[in-house]
Amino acid sequence: MEKQIIGYIVGAFDLFHIGHVNILKNARKMCDYLIVGLSTDEWVKKYKNKTTAIPFNQRKEVLMACKFVDSIVPQEDFDDFKMWERLKFDIMFVGDDWKESERFKGLEEKFNKIRIKIIYLPYTKGISTTEIKKKIAERGLEEKNEE
Repeated sequence: MEKQIIGYIVGAFDLFHIGHVNILKNARKMCDYLIVGLSTDEWVKKYKNKTTAIPFNQRKEVLMACKFVDSIVPQEDFDDFKMWERLKFDIMFVGDDWKESERFKGLEEKFNKIRIKIIYLPYTKGISTTEIKKKIAERGLEEKNEE
């Protein structure tokens, strides 16, 4: 029997949108089983200094309804190597907006030694949770000014 390829991807996946669908779909095409490291509300607050629009448990439910996701684990820090030790994934998928970042340069070196691949997937241009929140706020101001 052939070994199952396990993939891993992390993110907040707040205000789930087409960019999230694209990255999950592309990741799932390259593995047999996809695990999502879903950032906890506390972790998002700590590293982004932002509050999620959707609480962790609801974001988890949305992701579990996505056909590309096989399981979800909470992400509480940036220690992806520790997560590999726990999950033993074969490939880590990352948005290409992180390529060349200090975080992933160091991780690539560690993963290369144990033959774990990091694959950078294209970021969907023009869409992000931050952009969606900004548009909602702008529309709210427009509507308020029309009154």
